[in-house]
Amino acid sequence: MSDEYLRGRSAWVTGGASGIGRAIAVALAHAGADVAIGSLIESASVELASNQKVYLVGEEEMEQTRTAVEECSVRAIALPLDVCSETSVRESYRTIVATFGKIDILVNAAGTMGVHLMIDHPDDLWHRTIDINLNGPYRTIKACFPGMVERKWGRIINIASTAATLGKDDHSAYSASKSGLLGLTRCVALEGGAFGVSCNAVSPGWVATPMGSIRVQEKIEEEGVDMTVEEYRDGIARGYPQKRLVTPEEIAAATVFLCREEAFGITAENITVAAGGVW
Repeated sequence: MSDEYLRGRSAWVTGGASGIGRAIAVALAHAGADVAIGSLIESASVELASNQKVYLVGEEEMEQTRTAVEECSVRAIALPLDVCSETSVRESYRTIVATFGKIDILVNAAGTMGVHLMIDHPDDLWHRTIDINLNGPYRTIKACFPGMVERKWGRIINIASTAATLGKDDHSAYSASKSGLLGLTRCVALEGGAFGVSCNAVSPGWVATPMGSIRVQEKIEEEGVDMTVEEYRDGIARGYPQKRLVTPEEIAAATVFLCREEAFGITAENITVAAGGVW
C-alpha cells in the first residue's frame, strides 16, 4: 500500500497545534490526509478553573503547525477552538466541511489536567476537567459521526490516558474524565461498526509535551527539589521498563495506524503506548 494511504481523506485534530495533537496532525498529513487543526489560543477569553493545567497556544504556534502540515503537500487549515463551547465546535465543523467537503477522521487530542485532593476538590476544577476531556469529545463526535455513517467510512480516535484505568490520590477529576472517555469510545464503536466507522482510544503515559512540562515544574516546586524539568523527567523515565518516556510521534504513529483500511477490525479498543509503564 502507498505511504500516502490517506490521500483523499480529511481529518480534524483537536488540540492539534502542540504536543501530541501536533505530532498526530503532521503524521496524518504525511499519510496524505488534508488536516484541520483546532486549539485553544492565548487570546481566547476563557476563564480557567482553579489549579487547571492547560497549555494555550499562540497564533504563531498555530501557524507553524499549519505550515508543517501544508509542507506535506496536503491542504491545511488552523482554527481557534474551544471544545467546551457548542458554538465554537459547530463553527469549526462547518468551516472544515466547507473547506474539505467532509471529515473522515476525527482525533480528539484536546485535553486538560486537574490536580487536587478529593477531600476539598474545587467544583469548578471538576466540572471544567470533565467538560474538556469528556464533553469536548462528545461534542465533536456528535458533529462528525452522522456524516461518517452516511458515507460508510470513518475513523475516530480519542486520546485518553493510562489514568483512565488507574487512580491516583490527587487526580480524581482527570481519571474520571478519561475513564468516561473510554466508555464513550466503546459505545461509539458499537454504533458505528455496521457503517464502516471505527472508534478507538490511545492511552499515553508520561509524554514530553508542553503541558507535561508545566506539570513537572509544579511537582518540582511542590516537592522543593533542586532539579530542572529535564532532570525530573529523566527520573520519571527511569521508573519505566524501557527507561524512557514515549514521544508524541509514537502516539501519532499508533493513531494514524488506526486509520488504515486494514485496521478497521480494531475498534472499541484502548491501546496503551507508555513504554511499558502503568501510569
